[in-house]
Amino acid sequence: MAEKQKTSSASEPKGAASLPDDFETALTQLETLVAQMEDGDLPLEQSLAAYERGVALAKRCQSLLDDAEQQVKVLQGNLLKPLDADTASDENQS
Repeated sequence: MAEKQKTSSASEPKGAASLPDDFETALTQLETLVAQMEDGDLPLEQSLAAYERGVALAKRCQSLLDDAEQQVKVLQGNLLKPLDADTASDENQS
């Protein structure tokens, strides 16, 4: 019960409490839902439920990607700096 409280909030859909913890599982589930919906064999209610679940999975995937991007930025620190256009053109002329 504590897990549901930790992972769900008032703004999340009903099925959001059971979202996968890892990106690969969430993406696989999302791809499966998309394939089922594209087949067009689901009744309307199941299609709506699948769509709602798909939106929750897509948001979860985006959140996990955002977290990973932030971790990479922290690890990089100032190691990678944007290329200065003036410096690059000076080096090319040499």
